Amino acid sequence: MPKQENGQKEDSIFQNDLSESLEEEVRAFLSDEEKLHLFDDLTKVNPVTTTTVLKCLQARYTVNLFYTNAGCSLVALNPFQPVSCLYSPELMREYHVALRPQDLKPHIFTVAEQAYRKVQSQIDPVNQSIIVSGESGAGKTWTSRCLMKFYASVAASVISPKGNETVERIEKRVLDSNPVMEAFGNACTLRNNNSSRFGKYIQLQLDRFHHLCSASIQTFLLEKTRVAYQAPNERNFHIFYQITKGATAEERLEWNLPEGADYRWLPNSERNLDEDCFEVTRDAMFHLGIDRSTQNNIFKVLSGLLHLGNVQFSNPVDESQPCELEDKTKDFVKTAGDLLKIPVEELLESLRIRTITAGKQVFKKPCSRAECETRRDCLAKVIYAKLFEWLVLVINESIYADPSVWTSFIGLLDVYGFEAFPENNLEQLCINYANEKLQQHFVAHYLKAQQEEYAAEGLQWSFINYQDNQNCLDLIEGNPLSIFSLLNEECRLNRSSNTDLFQTRIEKALSNNQCLSQNKFSKKPNFIISHYAGKVCYQLAAMVEKNKDPIPPELVHVLQNSKDPLLQKLFPVTERNQNNIKTQNRAAVVTVVSKFKGSLEHLMQILNSTTPHYIRCIKPNADCKAMTFKREEVLSQLQACGIVEAITISAAGFPIRIPFQSFTERYEILRKLCGSNKNRVCDKSNYHSAKKKAYLDSAASTFCKLLYAILFSKQERGWTLKNTIQSTRNIYSRKANSIQDGKIQRPSSSSIGHAETHAALP
Repeated sequence: MPKQENGQKEDSIFQNDLSESLEEEVRAFLSDEEKLHLFDDLTKVNPVTTTTVLKCLQARYTVNLFYTNAGCSLVALNPFQPVSCLYSPELMREYHVALRPQDLKPHIFTVAEQAYRKVQSQIDPVNQSIIVSGESGAGKTWTSRCLMKFYASVAASVISPKGNETVERIEKRVLDSNPVMEAFGNACTLRNNNSSRFGKYIQLQLDRFHHLCSASIQTFLLEKTRVAYQAPNERNFHIFYQITKGATAEERLEWNLPEGADYRWLPNSERNLDEDCFEVTRDAMFHLGIDRSTQNNIFKVLSGLLHLGNVQFSNPVDESQPCELEDKTKDFVKTAGDLLKIPVEELLESLRIRTITAGKQVFKKPCSRAECETRRDCLAKVIYAKLFEWLVLVINESIYADPSVWTSFIGLLDVYGFEAFPENNLEQLCINYANEKLQQHFVAHYLKAQQEEYAAEGLQWSFINYQDNQNCLDLIEGNPLSIFSLLNEECRLNRSSNTDLFQTRIEKALSNNQCLSQNKFSKKPNFIISHYAGKVCYQLAAMVEKNKDPIPPELVHVLQNSKDPLLQKLFPVTERNQNNIKTQNRAAVVTVVSKFKGSLEHLMQILNSTTPHYIRCIKPNADCKAMTFKREEVLSQLQACGIVEAITISAAGFPIRIPFQSFTERYEILRKLCGSNKNRVCDKSNYHSAKKKAYLDSAASTFCKLLYAILFSKQERGWTLKNTIQSTRNIYSRKANSIQDGKIQRPSSSSIGHAETHAALP
């Protein structure tokens, strides 16, 4: 382990001197504020503190510079206004053809091009991942959309497919997946007008010529509860507003959506957003192979859900009888049944009557009013969730190719941002858990692993402290006891959940974890988790039921009997469940957190097998106002995601490393240029024992070591072999003294600058 010199306690006098010295350095650095916006790479800031980093970002934001390099990451500040010139095709081309893209202004296109050139270099690991992170409203969805446009442009095949004119190029289909996924998976929340209510990992797959030939989309945890419940001042999924605002007069008649009608599940419909454009979604669906007839079927089902939301129940006079329908909602039941092509009597029975099987006896019991409303909401949620899954499947079929066609991929990860609302439940717990996993990936891959590697290589290194969120992850997902394990155990017991008792169980079982606390002033059972991005209070009410996510078998049965072609695809009748509903009751409970944890672990396996690139999206203000920079809010985000620590490590360390074996295999042909020494070695094991002798006996070995170091910092595609050799010859005489016993010592930043970072030989 690296020596934790930075974390050692010193006497108070030394600490005071150090503090005063640092303050003087900070004041000296900030004295010329007119030049702060010129720091496009925060590793050049001296000293690196939260104050200096924050002031540089603010200065750049003021002059419309929204991207800044931060060591291994790119910081992206959301301008909250259109800046079309920043994402033009001409600019994409400029970054793509540049010999050294990092010499241009920092941009997401720089990260995209570096990942693309990494694939072209074919140095393991060949596959790349771009991880776009940040809190809700920071600009992750927009960033991912622009990255996809970049790759659709620069990785496009020069040969257009021939044949039927309706066959669109893969680049077009990949881009068309965006508006469809956003229409059905995004919504307006308190923090963001276009908030992703699901996570997605998009693989852009390249052939051996590095052309975009196919893609695939993996999704995580759609927030389906939004269909039936919207928090105050929030909206349902965009697609519902699109069909009610954009349908033609003929379609309104067919879908029974009269203009100006009021729907309970369509709050704040008077707000007009850019995301309400219906034609964009329809055209994109058509290009993805969803014809107009199927689209019409989809929108008719969605209309049926809106009418279903207006169905209201009242308590019966006799408890032995089913709940009555409120008079004003009887028409909505009929309309919903007609649109979903389910007989009204069957629909009402599935909502109001519960079937109980005891041995060979089957009993029917009327549901209470609350149970009827729960079953109504459940019916809408299960239809929408299945529809979303089917859309993803259709999109993947449209853009995916057999693995034999493609050889490598670049993955784009866009997940929901960290969330903390006045009321937080299972959805926010899963969302924040996903963000914790991604933060741990960053910590493990960069902040921790790099420093440990320096120690293993024998480099002099002073350990830089960082916030490790492993305790928080242990609290949420650890074994044998964690919040997830206790939630799952509560579901397996198959009993009525007592939130007070469950809160007590959590406190007793996990009291040793410092990340767990409780709001004792709240009357509602709760627990508080100290996440890397701050504390969040979660309400326990309904959390266990949401984790079970039960679907009454009567609802499945009525959907399987629907005459609607789309619902028949979504809920096929199998031989097993056609005549035996009991099998559904006896099926093993697969909880929401178990499924989500499994899919997230699969994602982390993919990320760990690729070379990661990080884009940290920052939200300058909570009100989403253009050109408004609130320092306190930005500072909390910088501290939460460890950007300052990453800058410090990048400024002090060796961020670019290639295994010696890979290097020698790739550039072995250069041995002839370096002399005729037949005893030179190409494997790592022999290199360590021979490196001093090689230095003493042959100037050619020095040349190769310099070449090795330069290639570390000049690995971009535009830096040719000729450039490398010439540069090596130029610095040979000047830098020969920096080679001692086979190691290349890193020159001081004052002599060559951070952009010329050299690497230590393995």
